[in-house]
Amino acid sequence: MAGVRPRPGAVRVREGEDATTVDPTDLPGGVDDVPVVIGAVSRTDGGAARVEVVAGGWRFELEVEPARRAALRERATRAASAVGSGGALEVHAMIPGRVVAVAVAVGDAVTRGAQLLVVEAMKMQNDVPSPADAVVERVSVSPGDTVELGDLLVVLA
Repeated sequence: MAGVRPRPGAVRVREGEDATTVDPTDLPGGVDDVPVVIGAVSRTDGGAARVEVVAGGWRFELEVEPARRAALRERATRAASAVGSGGALEVHAMIPGRVVAVAVAVGDAVTRGAQLLVVEAMKMQNDVPSPADAVVERVSVSPGDTVELGDLLVVLA
């Protein structure tokens, strides 16, 4: 359970054993008489922390995702450019869950954003889109399969 404990001029954010202090003076604009207020801290379904910050009358909502998920997102972004250069593109599970539908088969041509499959997590169905225009080279899952974060789902070429 995430917790927030205010201190003068700072907020301590705790998730389980992990904790960090967010000090408004560390934020750009948090000095020179510009007020900075750290608001609500909550969790998204994907496990990221959502923090509300108001600085100088401007409201920002920051989403801080776990390092493993950020690394997977970065890898997926880099891999999308590899398809254009002739490399294979692996699509991995961004969340753990159960595969409820597979919309493609080996040999299918897909466009960027087209649905590859659907993964159900926490009673919500999440589309897994194609990160690029490509051809399906391999489908590694079937409906009913359980997948963990990072599991290989589809290979595109």
